Amino acid sequence: MTTSRVSRLPRDQRRSQLLDAAAEVFTSVGYHAAAMDDIAEAAGVSKPVLYQHFSSKLELYLALLDQSCARLLGIVKGALESTHDNRDRVEATMGAFYEFVSEQRADFRLVFESDLTAVDEVRDRLAAVNETLADAVTAIIAEDTDLAPDRARLLAVSLVGVAQVSARYWISSPYGEDDVDRAEAAELVSRLVWRGIRGFPRIDQPGSDESGADSPGAEASPA
Repeated sequence: MTTSRVSRLPRDQRRSQLLDAAAEVFTSVGYHAAAMDDIAEAAGVSKPVLYQHFSSKLELYLALLDQSCARLLGIVKGALESTHDNRDRVEATMGAFYEFVSEQRADFRLVFESDLTAVDEVRDRLAAVNETLADAVTAIIAEDTDLAPDRARLLAVSLVGVAQVSARYWISSPYGEDDVDRAEAAELVSRLVWRGIRGFPRIDQPGSDESGADSPGAEASPA
């Protein structure tokens, strides 16, 4: 009876179950060492059932990667849209990256530590995530400042890079979360980023000199 009930699981629930099992296997042993047999066993299904949903290991991996990328984008975009105060926006966005690497361990490893980046489909997806994140930050900078689009883009890519690299270092380093908790780590990096980006004044609040020194208008500069 238990087997019968499992076999009648709705298709979307079965797919979710298989993706969860695949995430566990892929993040434990890596793509190349993982076998469809291992994933089927972890999901508690037969291999034919697994192949009914995913025709190959690569298709399964890509579906899982798409899911992980969507989660990252959702968390970061939510942070960017959570406030119109740019200092708070910087803090929320940095916190979002640290939340992702801390609470979404399987997603983090798939997006930031994939061992399949030589495959075009994987590389294209990862590039698209970074492009989308940079697009979102570029739009804010371009809207708030008089910087040319290419300048705004350069700053946006740099900010995304700082968030990713610092969060990845924090979660992976032996001096990471055991010594510096997540809130403090995100706050430290937020302060660093804010002190840099505040040098570019908002269009409606001039007051920063060309050297980027602090000024009354700089406090409201973009995230």
